[in-house]
Amino acid sequence: MANGKYPPLREVLPGFVPSQEVWQTLQSAIVFKAAINSRSRTMGLTLSCTADVDEVSLETLKEEIKRFYSLSEVTIALESGGERPSPAEPDEPGAAGDDRDPAAASLEEEESPESDECGVFSREGDLSAENEYTENDPCCVPERDAPGDEKEDLFEKAEQLRREAYKQLGSETKKAKAYRSTCLYGSHFKTKTIPMSQLGPDTGWVAVEGEVFSVNNRLFNKRGAAVISFEITDYTNSVRVSKYMEMAEAAPLMAAIKPGVCLRVKGRMTLNKYDGDLVLEPASIVTAKKEERTESAPQPRVELHLHTQMSAMDALTNVEAVIKQAAAWGQKAIAITDHGVAQAFPDAMKAAKKYGVKVIYGVEAYLIEAPFVRGKAEGPIDSEFIAFDVETTGLDPASDVIIEYGAVLFRNGEIAARFNSFADPGRRLSQQITDLTGITDEMLSDAPSQGDALRAFLDFAGGRPLAAHNADFDIAFLRSACDREGIQYDPCYIDTLALAQTMLPGLAHYRLDDVAAHLNLGDFRHHRAQDDAAVVAKIIHELFARLIDRGVSTLAQVNDCMAPSKAALRSLQRNSRHVILLAATQEGLRNLYKLISFAHLEYFYRHPLTPRHRLESHRSGLLIGSACESGELFRAVVSGAGDTELRRIASAYDYLEIQPVCNNDFLINEGKAGSTDDLMEFNRRVVRLGEELGIPVVATGDVHFLDPKDEILRRILLAGSGFKDSDRPLPLYFRSTADMLGQFAYLGEEKAFEVVVANPNAIADRVGALSPVPTGLYPPKIDNSREELESLVWTRAKELYGDDLPPVVRERLEAEMKDIIGCNYDVIYISAARLVRSSNEAGYLVGSRGSVGSSLVAYMAGITEVNALGPHYRCPSCRASEFVDDPEYNCGADLPDKLCKCGTPYEKDGFSIPFETFLGFGGDKIPDIDLNFSSEHQAQAHRNVAELFGADKCFRAGTIGTLKEKTAYGFVKKYIEERGLKFSRSEENRLALGCCGVKRTTGQHPGGIVVIPNDMEIYSFCPVQHPADDADSGIITTHFEYHAMEDNLLKLDLLGHDDPTMLKIMGDSTGIDVRSIRLDDSATLSLFTSSVVLGYKDDPILGPTGATAIPEFGTGFVRGMLVETQPKTFEALIRISGFSHGTDVWLGNARDYLLSGTATLRELIGCRDDIMLTLIGKGMPETLSFSIMESVRKGRGLKDEWIEAMKQHGVRQWYIDSCQKCSYLFPKAHAAAYVIMAFRIAYFKVHYPIHFYAAYFSVRAKAMDAAVMCMGMDTVRAKLRELTSKSDLSKVEEDMLVSLEACYEFYLRGFKFAPIDLYTSHANRFTILDDKTLLPPFNSVNGLGDSAAADIVEKRVGVTFVSVDDFASICTKVTKAHIEGLRAVGAFDGLPESAQLSLF
Repeated sequence: MANGKYPPLREVLPGFVPSQEVWQTLQSAIVFKAAINSRSRTMGLTLSCTADVDEVSLETLKEEIKRFYSLSEVTIALESGGERPSPAEPDEPGAAGDDRDPAAASLEEEESPESDECGVFSREGDLSAENEYTENDPCCVPERDAPGDEKEDLFEKAEQLRREAYKQLGSETKKAKAYRSTCLYGSHFKTKTIPMSQLGPDTGWVAVEGEVFSVNNRLFNKRGAAVISFEITDYTNSVRVSKYMEMAEAAPLMAAIKPGVCLRVKGRMTLNKYDGDLVLEPASIVTAKKEERTESAPQPRVELHLHTQMSAMDALTNVEAVIKQAAAWGQKAIAITDHGVAQAFPDAMKAAKKYGVKVIYGVEAYLIEAPFVRGKAEGPIDSEFIAFDVETTGLDPASDVIIEYGAVLFRNGEIAARFNSFADPGRRLSQQITDLTGITDEMLSDAPSQGDALRAFLDFAGGRPLAAHNADFDIAFLRSACDREGIQYDPCYIDTLALAQTMLPGLAHYRLDDVAAHLNLGDFRHHRAQDDAAVVAKIIHELFARLIDRGVSTLAQVNDCMAPSKAALRSLQRNSRHVILLAATQEGLRNLYKLISFAHLEYFYRHPLTPRHRLESHRSGLLIGSACESGELFRAVVSGAGDTELRRIASAYDYLEIQPVCNNDFLINEGKAGSTDDLMEFNRRVVRLGEELGIPVVATGDVHFLDPKDEILRRILLAGSGFKDSDRPLPLYFRSTADMLGQFAYLGEEKAFEVVVANPNAIADRVGALSPVPTGLYPPKIDNSREELESLVWTRAKELYGDDLPPVVRERLEAEMKDIIGCNYDVIYISAARLVRSSNEAGYLVGSRGSVGSSLVAYMAGITEVNALGPHYRCPSCRASEFVDDPEYNCGADLPDKLCKCGTPYEKDGFSIPFETFLGFGGDKIPDIDLNFSSEHQAQAHRNVAELFGADKCFRAGTIGTLKEKTAYGFVKKYIEERGLKFSRSEENRLALGCCGVKRTTGQHPGGIVVIPNDMEIYSFCPVQHPADDADSGIITTHFEYHAMEDNLLKLDLLGHDDPTMLKIMGDSTGIDVRSIRLDDSATLSLFTSSVVLGYKDDPILGPTGATAIPEFGTGFVRGMLVETQPKTFEALIRISGFSHGTDVWLGNARDYLLSGTATLRELIGCRDDIMLTLIGKGMPETLSFSIMESVRKGRGLKDEWIEAMKQHGVRQWYIDSCQKCSYLFPKAHAAAYVIMAFRIAYFKVHYPIHFYAAYFSVRAKAMDAAVMCMGMDTVRAKLRELTSKSDLSKVEEDMLVSLEACYEFYLRGFKFAPIDLYTSHANRFTILDDKTLLPPFNSVNGLGDSAAADIVEKRVGVTFVSVDDFASICTKVTKAHIEGLRAVGAFDGLPESAQLSLF
């Protein structure tokens, strides 16, 4: 026993519940010794008890134990005299509380027959491998004098049997000594665990062991209870463990059980009555040692070929997890080589710093030949060339041969010489070849040999550029022929097929005769070499003439003068080969980014393709590897290419790659290899090539997932992407050095070490420590930005507060300007200020987002309407001011009205927001200025950015779309169903979670624009691409997800928003300057607690408040929050906005503390700023308070030392607990900006209601359907009931529900809709007819979009529609469905269907 303590009786007999009278006497009893003989079914106990135990109680206890455990005899001895040993403490592994689960009893009944010769019903006496027996175990030794020789013999015999049983455990028990389990619930147990694949509804009591992957506990605070619920897997299947228990019992489990923890659980399989799923109801939960793969090789390797989750729908390796594993195995470096992309680089960089591993940044590119001119292109475009064609015995260059050469020399626009020669194939021709070419065996009977014909052709070509149609086919045969003759030949050649596909768009086919016919080149004998060659020459002449007209003067310029067409790319993509590109230097990293960008912008077809000529021109600083079996070298080896050809290919690489034989087993199934021996020989051939050419050979794993158990996840991905061979075994996991050495043992120990360890490490040593994203901020430049900002700020400050600024204003501005100017943030401020000014001049307000409202400089520069100063009065006439230092007020709008000394009513301002929320202390946070423009002005704002910085310096912020749980679950279900597999629901969840995070596509941020400095290229920061790889998109985005660069580049977040649009519409229609609306209007403020001001009260549908259709406050969730908080101040509205936008801030947190009376609304944490201000107010250091705020607002909780410091400064426990619960906190400045906009809109709802509803229905009613909403109160009420009765609404239905509530209130207040009018309805705006009536627009008809609506408005000018048919014939964009929709809302009332001429 731990600490030499003895267990209480209840712990030694788990599950046993004695009768009440016995327990009252023996509840203090502890056990000195306990033994049971499972053969004779006898038990002996030695007890000590502080209470007097009578013989009746003792005999009753014996009988109860005997019956409970089905024993033949029970003996109990009472220890008397001496000092009573202390029982085990409740929190020790050997302890248990008094409220044991009775269900454990039956489990122990099943367990006892499985015991060894004797065992002890206690945790420390457990025979499990986790608890090693020692001679000093106090549960069995020391020996004590027991009354009676008979009892002494029983105990001696039991102890002897117990010792023998432990000896039989041998070394297995000792191996487990390093890990000691902790009992989290119930007791330690020795029941053998079974695979989870064996679990089922009839399993009953069982024990399992596995890893927790999901936790979903549920709290019942009112009951003081919880449901502990987690899912656990052993990778044969998974199971949900669930149990209802008191909070005191549940709390330690909730703290201890997290994803990644390994546990042993015993309990009973039951059917959950709520969801019908099988669950394991635990009786005991014990920690278990997590089995991890280890490294045994003394010198670690380096992996140079690894795919992360950014290899779209192909790999699952989490980049941080694999770098952590590499560090654990002592590997000094690791390469990231995703398919054509670099999107894992930013996360890899962070993980590299965290774990001390050097990341080698690379890609596995899709290599294609240059699109038009291949090889070393030299000379002018109009220089002479050789057009040629060959006829062959078949299609395989490795096994077939050339039977005819035909060529022409083209010079100065005409054919200057011809060449034709047959070549003896050394075999008979097939009838198919004779039929195709017209060449017979007789014609080849006296032909030159293969070598002679080849040399004659090469002599004729004379080193000139070659040209052919589908040239790769002809060149492949030419190279094979040269290889057989030992001739090194690597010509420059032109492909007329790719040229035609690009320069002659629209052809149905691009066969040689099709192109010739299109260019009117005349008839010719197709499939005879010389005739085909002559036509090729004429095509080249024609197409090159067009290129010369475009200004192309050299062959080298042809590839870059135009982007290849989709047809050309399709042909090139079919022949693409993999190649590994590793950045060795920072220059190489820039070149890598350029190549990735070219591949995405100019050469994308299914994959980003990298032309060889682009690679050659950007090779500096790169290391190039031959890649996997899809690389050109390995493909050539497999196809049987000759030595010359293999050396030609291999010499282009900096290192050659081989992989475990199991990676290429599929080649056997495809018939490309006969056996595993062939696969080994392929690798040996690559090794010999490396030795011959002096090129290092490295062994790589082609990693696609971290552990072997993850292979099924990749199969699910591939199946979901439509791959037919998705179930093919392919163990592409991250291998240890020992594993890899074993894979290549057939090379011999020395060579295996060289390719697995030495060479990869040498490659890693050639790579510098690179940074994929530069450190520091690189803002663009605006001339005189500093001076402009200072002028804006100080001028505006004096306009508001007078020439002699109050100290609080001056000191705040000086402090902020010091940080802003010192950190070169002035350009960020000025760019935002100019954009906002442009919008304001167009009549649209701009709402600020994020923390920018924390900056007084931003307010003075006109960027935000949120004044971050404390509450104060300000005179608009004499510019006097009074600052209020009263804890009662945190918001200027809540101050009582007051007159200035000059007699002018004061304006009230200030929201009490610290600047540090925005920039930290000393400007150590990069400012992120996010702005909400009107949706109608957003596009113009984006154009303004391009004009301000230059279109070539502005890029849309890229996003990465990954596989989400719902979609992943669909993939899993389909995979299981198609294969007839049976998995538990928990296993389905595990598989779905395992697939999450894999990249599916890319996109663009709706409003984000990234700006680079004027003197830099984007390639210093990242590659670029089209969103979703859409080649037809004119938008270029950053390749990295924009958050990866937010600390390095200026990012302007210019979103389109409805509030500025609504305010402009209402301001224009009423003539009110919306900025003049007072934020203390009492009638407007009353809306948030009562609807009385709107003319109705406590409506059964809308509830007690009048907040329906008010931005920020109109949803049912927030309206409920208003009812519970009863806000009476503007400050309270800001706090509620913080609650509603935060995560885990209101429900289960602030709401509970408010309703229980623990805290007032003002004391609660609503926004992130509240934490810092509260802690500073308690006397805690500012920087520490800031750090705590930043941690809590990101959901990272509190460090132990922070909690201690908070307690020392008088922070109450509920406040600490509340911090721990928060997952995300909204900035106060953002909440204030939102509430300002919302309050102004609410003002119109109260005072100008018809204008409010006209604007709301025009802008915010996302699912407006005139056939429902404009048909009266009864129709709207019925639809509301229909939707609210549904448990699961679609997005359209959710939007309709919100719009219906606004319509319902519209009718409730006495307003009405007029029927749509063909002559006066607007295309997309509701029109005010009078104080009570709105005229709906055409686009309010379901399905009738803006384009058709605008067509009606345009076509009706000067027209009188005489019938519905006449309307349809004039408004051509209106469909039959639109006609029916217009008819349904009465738009055609009184109009005949057709115009008929009557003769009577």
